[in-house]
Amino acid sequence: MFDVRGHTGVITLNRPRALNALTHPMVLRIDEALARWAQDPAVHQVLIRGAGERGLCAGGDIRAIHDDAKAGGGASAAFWRDEYRLNARVARYPKPYVALMDGIVMGGGVGVSAHGSVRVVTERSRVAMPETGIGFVPDVGGTHLLARAPGLVGTHLALTGAAVGAADAVYCGLADHCVPAARLPELTAELATSPAATVLERYATAPGPGELAGRRGWIDHCYAADTVEEIVERLLGHGDPAAKEAAETVLAKSPTSLKVTLAALRRAAAPGPLERDLVREFRVSCRALAAPDLVEGVRAQVVDKDRAPRWSPAALADVTDAEVERYFAPLGAERELRLPAAGEAPAAG
Repeated sequence: MFDVRGHTGVITLNRPRALNALTHPMVLRIDEALARWAQDPAVHQVLIRGAGERGLCAGGDIRAIHDDAKAGGGASAAFWRDEYRLNARVARYPKPYVALMDGIVMGGGVGVSAHGSVRVVTERSRVAMPETGIGFVPDVGGTHLLARAPGLVGTHLALTGAAVGAADAVYCGLADHCVPAARLPELTAELATSPAATVLERYATAPGPGELAGRRGWIDHCYAADTVEEIVERLLGHGDPAAKEAAETVLAKSPTSLKVTLAALRRAAAPGPLERDLVREFRVSCRALAAPDLVEGVRAQVVDKDRAPRWSPAALADVTDAEVERYFAPLGAERELRLPAAGEAPAAG
């Protein structure tokens, strides 16, 4: 839903029963509204929020992606092309872009929020990029964001798919401010007439203690290993119970997704703009669409819900370097994602 309240354009993701999961038409409509409001002098800032009490957005509609992958994958590639263009527009938006990251914010939900200029979490926030658990790889600029988290915390979050609360979301650079959930209606009302920077000064509170800063010792040591196998070995060999738990979590994920994710994060860690990493993620996503683990992962987690995916290959040792590199190969001129260069305004509409 779209509305202009005072000087603020308001986007409400309105699929509460589906945790506001993004569909292709939703992405297109959001992009159109942002392009229009960017040129409208009456709109000073933009606010995005989710309907219902459970979260901003649980990500893309993965059941639809599952069905499309089984049918050939054309619709999903078209969806990602427009979704990643939207992510780039959010990151380069010329006006304050306020994201209310209350409740569950995962996958595509991170893409429409964490690239914004004013990102607000609450005590209910659970922010994650859980793609390795469904045979996929962090996208929507997730590799760019996680590669810039302190130390190797982003690698830990990407491989385990772990969700973080408000304090750790701020620590990782995925959010800026924490506001009590009960005050979000007041905050939203005030944003109609006042700049976000002024309003947040009155509403923001300390998010309380997080967990990740205190775990940097074993995280930075273990995830610095060259391969996923070595990372798991270091985690299992470390004395901290949280490290062993992380290893067990990693070992339940798709072996192919884990290796491609680690390679993607290490590429994204090099200095460069978001657009570079979105182009790379599009290649990876298209290749994952044609691989068996995405369909199998969604089947196990969402369709049949047996939580027992049969990954192919089933072991990390069976995923070759050549297979990993294949995910990053150019798609060909006709299929590549085209984005405006950093600093260049996206096309209207």
